Amino acid sequence: MFHTPIFDFEGVPRTIDELIEGRPTSDGAGVKLTRVIGQSLHQRLDPFLMLDSFTSDNPDDYIGGFPDHPHRGFETVTYLLAGRMRHQDSRGNQGLLEVGSMQWMLAGRGVIHSEMPEQENGELEGFQLWINLPSSLKLSDPEYMDVPNHHIPEYQFTGGSVRVLLGESQGVNGPVQRPVTDPKLLDIHLHKGTTFQEPIPHTHTAFFYVYRGCVRVANIEVLPGQLAILSHLEGQSLLELHANSDAKVLLIAGRPLKEPIAAHGPFVMNTQNEIIQAVEDYQSGRFIE
Repeated sequence: MFHTPIFDFEGVPRTIDELIEGRPTSDGAGVKLTRVIGQSLHQRLDPFLMLDSFTSDNPDDYIGGFPDHPHRGFETVTYLLAGRMRHQDSRGNQGLLEVGSMQWMLAGRGVIHSEMPEQENGELEGFQLWINLPSSLKLSDPEYMDVPNHHIPEYQFTGGSVRVLLGESQGVNGPVQRPVTDPKLLDIHLHKGTTFQEPIPHTHTAFFYVYRGCVRVANIEVLPGQLAILSHLEGQSLLELHANSDAKVLLIAGRPLKEPIAAHGPFVMNTQNEIIQAVEDYQSGRFIE
């Protein structure tokens, strides 16, 4: 849909606190990826726990996929830009991630799932974001949703376009709304020389990841592969992005939970005892009861 954004919001633009470079690593059955957000940033980027970026046209980098593995205590969002991946889980859910589609999963009290490429060659590219759950929902029943490409709302303006995956932007609601953490996930495409504004309360954690081109916030340039963490100063209430070239950016923001975080691999709870219980429950088969 064509939409003319307001782009004259009141308030002071948020500044950049720090630029982060992702760390090359591998996960699953040897899938090569970049871990943009890891455990060292859990408290600082509350409620966000992990952001992985994966892109390769070499099948050896991704063909092993992510065989059966457990999760408890958080939500995952997977967004695919190129390729095909099949999801299956212990709750009987199945789904095929294709170009431009998204998958949302609430692990809750426990789920075992797999994410396997359905291609033997070609490019595979996408992102996976982990969002923490409040203590009151960590043992809730798992949920799952596939969102095909054509069901993700997108608006266009003279400077580019925005896909709204989570939350809301310019009055456009994404397919997933989460009331406690109020997460926002936007895929922003900008033409060189244009500016994009998005209101974000200073109380919300906010950051963006540049995956094509380069952008500028005030006098700080952000290059491809860099994560920019935004400030929390009172009165700073919007993001103002300037495109130094044609650019593509993931914007992520949400309300912090301000709860203790205990993490061990695929389990994220509030205490170490809860982590021990999660491991015992998984090993005893309670995740598939």
